[in-house]
Order: sequence, then C-alpha cells, then structure tokens
Amino acid sequence: MKLGIVTYMVAVEWDVDTIIEKCSKTGYEGVELRSTHKHGVEPTLSKEEREVVRKKFENSPVKLVGLGTACEYHNPDKAELKKNIEETKAFVLLAKDTGAEGVKVRPNAFPEGVTKEKTIEQIGTSLREVSAFAADYGVKIRLEVHGPGTCHPPYIKQMVDIADHPNLYVCWNSNMADLDESGSIKKHFNMLKDKIEICHINELTNEYPWLELFSLLQGMNFKGYCLAEVMGSPEPERFLGYYRALFDAYNKIASLK
Repeated sequence: MKLGIVTYMVAVEWDVDTIIEKCSKTGYEGVELRSTHKHGVEPTLSKEEREVVRKKFENSPVKLVGLGTACEYHNPDKAELKKNIEETKAFVLLAKDTGAEGVKVRPNAFPEGVTKEKTIEQIGTSLREVSAFAADYGVKIRLEVHGPGTCHPPYIKQMVDIADHPNLYVCWNSNMADLDESGSIKKHFNMLKDKIEICHINELTNEYPWLELFSLLQGMNFKGYCLAEVMGSPEPERFLGYYRALFDAYNKIASLK
C-alpha cells in the first residue's frame, strides 16, 4: 500500500510546487487534488498550463493519483444533472492532459420527494455515461463512498451494479457508516472490494477500526493509494511525519494478524 494525501483539507492553501515539496520531504507518494483549492488545477487551465502541471509531477517522486471533484448525480433537476455530467467530462479531459490517473465523483444525498430507488437508478445511469466517456481517454472514474444516507455501502453497490461498467471503481472513504451492527466493516468492505481502487483515510486516532481496514486491504493484496484526508496543521511537515509513522505502524501490526 502506498500513502498519499487528499488536498482537502491539509493542503487546501498549497500550490502545486508546495504540495510536491512537502509530500517529497515527508515520504508521501501520491496526491489527489481536490477542486477549488489553491493549487488551481481546474478545467479552466489552458493547454500550456496543463502541460506545466503534468511535467511538475512527472519530474517529481509524487504521483498525481487523481482529481477530486464535487460532481454528483442525485439532483432530480435535469439541467443540474446534465451540468454535473458535463463538468465530470471536463475533469476527465483535464486528467488526461495533466497525467492524473482518475477522477473522483460522489453521491451526496437522497433528495426529498424522490424514492431512493429512483435516485440510485439515476446515479447509476449517470455513472455509466461518464465511465464510458472516461474510458476513451484512459482515465478512471472513482465513486466515493460519500454523502448522508448515500454512503451506506449497500447503496453504493447498487449504483455500481446499475452502472455496470469496467471503468467505474470505488473510493473507500472510511466512514463510520461502514460498520455493521457488530462494529465490523468486513461485510460492507467485501461487498465492494472487487471495485475498490483507492482509499481515503482520515484521523487514525479516532474510533474507526483501522487495523481491520488495513488487514482487509492487505488480504486483497491492495497495491493502491491510501490518501490522508485530514485537517491542516500549523506544523504540516511535523504532523505529516507523525501520520506517516502511525500509518506504517498500523500496517505492520495488521500484517502480523
């Protein structure tokens, strides 16, 4: 497993050069660039600007793992749905030009007045469209296990099954909603593991069953990125160093189980 960061929120105020510098110093191997942050890697970039971003990452030890969007497909308003689909496609083209491996999208709500079944169907159908589009450019679509209600893994599984596309993957998001009635994540993790391609991790000192997660990832021979999605620190390099040490310790303990 490789460790990286999501720029939300630890690196929200860092530009691309700072992200690469601090990740390199602290041993973080990859980054997911969250849209709207100071790094400014957005679909508005020109062809030349995209090439600059690509070269900065290619000439560094840090991998541009993906672009983290806020694109979502639950809104029953057709114009809003189309806007999000088209924005996703714009990020796919940006990913291709900057060398990012994938684009992260999310479900974010079950709208009032609409059945869950209808919303899940709409999200799944939209995912199929953007996954097919992205496949033509060699870019992965990653569905984050996200949103109030929608983050329940069985709902994510339904969305993935409806989309039914080989270029659609899952971003495990380490939510407390992953736990079943026994306090384990195994049942819900196994429900999605064939599609899990990246993993967001957060505060490694909270009550989430981190050792179980790391054991499950190791059990599936996971070679992808665990991306730290954590709050910032006035001493970022010091904080990231401690986080790296805790991540390595959990991994070592999990391997002994």
